[in-house]
Amino acid sequence: MIRIVIAEDQEMLLGVIGSLLNLEDDMEVVGQARNGEEALTLVHQLQPDVCIMDIEMPEMNGLEAADALMPAGYKVIILTTFARTGYFERARKAGVRGYLLKDSPSEELACSIRSIIDGKQMYSPELMDNDSSDNEQEIVEWLTDGQMTNEISNQPSNTMGTVRNYFSTIMDKMKLPAG
Repeated sequence: MIRIVIAEDQEMLLGVIGSLLNLEDDMEVVGQARNGEEALTLVHQLQPDVCIMDIEMPEMNGLEAADALMPAGYKVIILTTFARTGYFERARKAGVRGYLLKDSPSEELACSIRSIIDGKQMYSPELMDNDSSDNEQEIVEWLTDGQMTNEISNQPSNTMGTVRNYFSTIMDKMKLPAG
């Protein structure tokens, strides 16, 4: 069972996210916080597998809370309406494992949680630099959909080498280690 703490200052949204995740057979929301300070307290008390945080919250925002949790190695997912490059860069520096947008389908959140638990990082494709080529963006979308590199290379006009080059360029732009 994947144990989850959610931090969201909008009460209705906090309840909805919690209810949706509790419907998953392999997930349990063990705590809900309305600000970053509450989230830190709950995470330290409950030791969840993952903490989902909004960015803009009272008392302590989600990025500050993620910074505070980084040394202990907690898995943090930012779930926000903001696709701002500055927020994304700060989140990556804080060691967040995922940065997802609230307007994504709810199934994407559950799938992303599972992927993050399996050691992957999940970032919304909208966060790519505006100068990404169409091909790079397409590769990111395929990877986000869970396709493997060899499946992507079977797409028309893609070879394994081309896919590796695009993947390398994408990782470089995101400043992530390849592999």
